[in-house]
Amino acid sequence: MEKNRHHKKNQNWKNNQNNQNNQKKNEQKKKFQFNSETYDRANAEDDKKKLEAIQELKSSENICPICGQNITDIASAIVDKSTKKPAHFECVLKKIEESETVGQNEKIAYIGQGRFGLLYYENPRDQRKFVIKKIIDYEDKEEDVEWRSKISDLYSKVN
Repeated sequence: MEKNRHHKKNQNWKNNQNNQNNQKKNEQKKKFQFNSETYDRANAEDDKKKLEAIQELKSSENICPICGQNITDIASAIVDKSTKKPAHFECVLKKIEESETVGQNEKIAYIGQGRFGLLYYENPRDQRKFVIKKIIDYEDKEEDVEWRSKISDLYSKVN
């Protein structure tokens, strides 16, 4: 009989502890209430401003210094070495292909960070395996170009 009484006391104590813990958790949950309307409204305004800025940047007229044509996709443009203005990627690639001697099984390709490479393919049908014979630095990595900074500021902001 004494064991039962002791057991009941322990059980009551445990129940009280559990009730107190649950009350604390409920109080903590009540303290923070997320107001999604305010968040959504603020996000919508920011998104609208970003879209307007992107549209303005896209609508501005940028003329390729190599071919003289309008650049419609400024995000894919590359910095022209001589003028530091945006140029068509294809125009720059053609310009490099004309200035370089390309042998059999070789090709000029963009390898990243403003650099092109003269690639050699042992088997031209399998373009997964190649050797870079020459690296052609076209863009200066150290130089900060204004039009590119505008684009990166607009496109790369994390929400």
